[in-house]
Amino acid sequence: MKPLNNPIWVMSSAFDKLTLSQVIEKTLAIGAQGIDLCVFRSDGTRKDHVATHINYENFSLEQAKQIIDTFNQAQLKLSVGAFENLIGGDAGERNKNQNHLLKLIRIAHLLGGNENDVKVGTFVGYNHELGVQENGFQKNLDEYVKVFKPIINYAESLGVTVLYENCPMEGWRPAGYTSTFNNLTGVLAARKLMYALIPSQAHGEIYDPSHDVWQHTDPSEVIRETDSSRLHRIHVKATRNLQNRTRTYWGGMYPMQAVNAELAQKANIPVPAHSWDRHNYEAMLPGFGGSDSMDWREFVETLQEKNFTGPFEIENEARNSKDTGNMGAIVQGFTGAIYSLSPMLWPLSENGYQYNKGLSKPLQHLATKDIPEVTMDQLV
Repeated sequence: MKPLNNPIWVMSSAFDKLTLSQVIEKTLAIGAQGIDLCVFRSDGTRKDHVATHINYENFSLEQAKQIIDTFNQAQLKLSVGAFENLIGGDAGERNKNQNHLLKLIRIAHLLGGNENDVKVGTFVGYNHELGVQENGFQKNLDEYVKVFKPIINYAESLGVTVLYENCPMEGWRPAGYTSTFNNLTGVLAARKLMYALIPSQAHGEIYDPSHDVWQHTDPSEVIRETDSSRLHRIHVKATRNLQNRTRTYWGGMYPMQAVNAELAQKANIPVPAHSWDRHNYEAMLPGFGGSDSMDWREFVETLQEKNFTGPFEIENEARNSKDTGNMGAIVQGFTGAIYSLSPMLWPLSENGYQYNKGLSKPLQHLATKDIPEVTMDQLV
């Protein structure tokens, strides 16, 4: 297999306690070529795997120039993102999330947008009030168009691409709810329908294979069915499907359900320990702490067949790395993933498998004037 020379980035959510300069320092020590900067709302309701590494309030063209210079000095690339529910949940929070996404699109534009490969990552979310109705999935698609059509038009006007991650967010609601499908983009069919509904090229996806693995879906087959023009990023995260007592009792098709604790104890059946303990899997990183339930070689070769040249972003949520809270283990997890991927992605040199920096161009100062922030009520 001919190496692709794809860059490997880190996602900054694993370094939520560090400053931007410290994240850059860690990234260089790990040996990555870029950072997907998490820029979540500081007043947001989501508490898991969040970080805010850019001061997004009143972000200026001068700040953008400083960030570009800082990243060029470190020979790193970047994107920005925040992953929240934009079509469902509390109406007030929903509107704040939508307006925050518009802020990130503006920031990406000031950082050079598509010409600097600065994209904006997001979720779509899910509206469960509509979802419980008959034809609820279609109604969520309709709600998606209502919310995202003006957002994507705005992004397109600024030369920016919005990217959806495919996580179903299976633990996003309390375990007492039956369903664990909480993000519209969690299956390929939905993403295909979304592009048919909004044909603009100003939106695409960050594909994370780990989310399909626990859904018993082959990520390589998903890539073969994916429109290459929509695929801009790969999230590097692994899943180990567990063949345990819980699977025996609850099966592999539906999530484990919450029932009365005393009744469960009397019947001697397993019940969820928390909202994310609904499906039988362990979050991992490839090459770190044992094998996972995916053929990474086949996956990379499939991407090579599709001529994918974008970044592989390591999203560290591994139980034996990020979840330990130990910085040494967190860094080891990133480094282990890079060692696992490098023979598949980088050419062989005198010093082993190395990314060819000579093929990477520095970020350019492309924005020439500041632009005002906009809100949803100004777009619709």
